[in-house]
Amino acid sequence: MELLPTSLERIEGGIRIAWSDGVTTAYRAGQLQNACPCATCREKKKSGSEDGSGPIALPVLSLAEARPLVIESVRPVGNYAYNVRFSDGQDCGIFTFEYLRELAENELK
Repeated sequence: MELLPTSLERIEGGIRIAWSDGVTTAYRAGQLQNACPCATCREKKKSGSEDGSGPIALPVLSLAEARPLVIESVRPVGNYAYNVRFSDGQDCGIFTFEYLRELAENELK
């Protein structure tokens, strides 16, 4: 059975998705942004690796990054994913339904 969202709602600090199998999952804005599957985010994670192989740079926060992170919008991508736009301007990640469920299940472990 293919799992599909049946409802999507904004909650304080994130979003909640009800699924076709009756399960409801909640996601915090920071949790989704940290799990963003886009190429830019994957490269950022790789360059900041803990093994010291990435470049060392002093962190700098833009004005948008210094504000509390919120989800500004969630738009469907075809019939298989959502695109999430965050308040700091990040909006290139495509979160497949399968990936969103996986994130929620891993959070419970």
